[in-house]
Amino acid sequence: MKPAEDKSFLQRIRRELHQMHPTERRLANFVLSFPGELASYTASELARLANVSNATVSRFVQRLGYTNYDEARRHVRSEQRSGAALFRVVSPVDEPDQILQAHLHQAHANIDRSFETISLPEIDAVAQAMLSAHRVWIMGFRTSQSFATYLHWQTLQILESSSYIPQSGQTLAEHVASIRKDDCVIIFGLRRQIRTFPRIVEQISKTSAKILLITDDDSRKAQPVTWHFRCQTAASGPLYNHAAVMVLTHLLATRVLDLAGASRRRRLSTIEALHDSLQEM
Repeated sequence: MKPAEDKSFLQRIRRELHQMHPTERRLANFVLSFPGELASYTASELARLANVSNATVSRFVQRLGYTNYDEARRHVRSEQRSGAALFRVVSPVDEPDQILQAHLHQAHANIDRSFETISLPEIDAVAQAMLSAHRVWIMGFRTSQSFATYLHWQTLQILESSSYIPQSGQTLAEHVASIRKDDCVIIFGLRRQIRTFPRIVEQISKTSAKILLITDDDSRKAQPVTWHFRCQTAASGPLYNHAAVMVLTHLLATRVLDLAGASRRRRLSTIEALHDSLQEM
């Protein structure tokens, strides 16, 4: 990839689109809708899908600055691994029943494979650390935010001293400055992460707090954290399948409640009584 080496695959197409031959433009519009097809198909198969000739495919990839089709396909595969949903979209070929079964099968497979490497004693160790901590901090950005807020919401019934971070209008530094060595930090780090995420984890690790990092299955083992749980998120479609992450989050919250003991669970009774008094439910 000599020219435009720093450009993404889609940036290259958009840069050249206005000066392409009509058949090349037809291929470009197809690829803009389904860029992941390049990673899945040969040049001949892509030509057939886009209703163009093999020669058009060759001219197209060369116009984008690639030596050949294989070089372009390698570039697309590298961008697929980044987690961008658009690069995982492919043209539909399955019947609705097949699509449903594929999603269900993948969800079950992700759960089974994830819990081959995550044991209940490890989950209980995290739950006990949360229960004994001076304060529990639960953090997540983008997709991870949903799981962080869910875990915080569920465990707040037991853990009075817990916070979801970062909150609106506040910087992360304002929170990290308050983390102590007798705290527990739960960090959700699922793809696609913000660029500064590794630096954030590194800074939190310097507090000496106990840290659980939850990531996708292909993340490297994180050294500075206490626990690192990796969940399988393979999917049959463009969006990652987070069924295993949801099961892990639910199980961790459940074990916090199970291990809390009667004295800690009295807070649940107080909350329910207040629900009745306030007629909130």
